[in-house]
Amino acid sequence: MKKSLIYCSLIVTILSAFSSSVLAQDPEFTQFYANPLYLNPAFAGTNRCPRLVMNYRNQWPSLSGNFVTSSVSYDQHVETIQGGLGLIVLNDRAAEGTLKTTTVSGIYSYQQAINRKFSIKAGLQATYLQKSLDWSKLTFGDMIDPRKGFIYETADQQRGGAVKAVDFSAGILGFSDVVYGGFAVHHLNEPNESLIVGTSRLPMKYTVHAGAVIPIEKKSKNADAKISPNVLYRRQGEFQQLNMGVYVNKGPLVAGVWFRGLLFGEKYRDSFITTIGIQTDVIRFGYSYDVTISELTPSTGGSHEVSLGFNFECRKKKKTLRTIACPSF
Repeated sequence: MKKSLIYCSLIVTILSAFSSSVLAQDPEFTQFYANPLYLNPAFAGTNRCPRLVMNYRNQWPSLSGNFVTSSVSYDQHVETIQGGLGLIVLNDRAAEGTLKTTTVSGIYSYQQAINRKFSIKAGLQATYLQKSLDWSKLTFGDMIDPRKGFIYETADQQRGGAVKAVDFSAGILGFSDVVYGGFAVHHLNEPNESLIVGTSRLPMKYTVHAGAVIPIEKKSKNADAKISPNVLYRRQGEFQQLNMGVYVNKGPLVAGVWFRGLLFGEKYRDSFITTIGIQTDVIRFGYSYDVTISELTPSTGGSHEVSLGFNFECRKKKKTLRTIACPSF
């Protein structure tokens, strides 16, 4: 019965996200550089050669009705169109599949060298969005028998179903061999994703990210060991967050620590994050665990995230095309 009540409370929260007065938020990945097209459409083609990336996130597994998000993306640089092409498919399941969101996005990005050391890249993204609610999986108070539990049919009128929409996003990226930074705006047209009567606009999401790759062995130009401090700020509607962290890599091994929350304005603490990974010229694998440090700490079970990427061979690159040296996790 306790689990059922927790499940009901989560469902109420989910349903409230579709009222006219509450705005929804996008799923997010802790390893945002391991899912570059989802972070910023300008990343399409930055690896130059074909790249396939898969991501999986299980958020708050100890709660009944947790959030499970997965995505698959592909991108590469295409010389004939002087830019990058990308495709990303994302699926998000909340409350054991009661609420499902699926998006399919196509991306085009264009790169321009400013000088020998610095380039910029701009990307445009078009997305098909589908959100659905499985009413049969919902439970209500009038279905409960004090002794036998959920045995009755609810008198609540069935609502929900599915909603479909087209969504647009854009981003820009600037980078050299050492520093990089970008800005992205998702949901430029703020599509309506309401599943009941009324309008529920998906608010624009603003993302700013920046970092650097610094060789630890300064005397060696091709130092094997590197440190990479990074920061990411995101705002969507009234929600905002700040991620700060650092990666250290030595050969194929990568490790990182992060803090997610806000240190200014309306202060809050969300997670302390650890990441480990292995990266070669062909394959990349990463695992991260979010230790919840908010008021939900005792019951969430944290969050688990896994990423897997493959880099495919292609023709020898031209000297005029610079690839970005940002982290892969």
